[in-house]
Amino acid sequence: MADENTRTPAPAGANSGEPATASAPTSAPGQSSERPGPRGPRPQRSGGPREGGRKYFRRKKVCKFCVEKIDSINYKDVRMLAQFVAESGKIVPRRLTGVCTPHQRRLSTAIKQARNIALLPFAGRA
Repeated sequence: MADENTRTPAPAGANSGEPATASAPTSAPGQSSERPGPRGPRPQRSGGPREGGRKYFRRKKVCKFCVEKIDSINYKDVRMLAQFVAESGKIVPRRLTGVCTPHQRRLSTAIKQARNIALLPFAGRA
């Protein structure tokens, strides 16, 4: 029964009892017939990246420091710095917080300074 699934179908004019011989490899349109990839030819996708999924609108994140016009990020302001530290103690990356690059650099140095003088913990609760 396993052999039936692995055999290739016979051409239209061939005998039904003999296995088909591969004379020329066939490929899908747009694919080269030279060599398939390491796991075989890729299956063709139909439609966009999310066909049946629900579409959602992601609002563009804006830098909190630019909007509120905060010039200096002080290491003593623990309440503000704690917003950018995860529960595990890690500094939250800017792609999650929306902080711009120059402010993220100043924010990370301020968090590290606050950790060194024990205003913020190095590690979160275990």
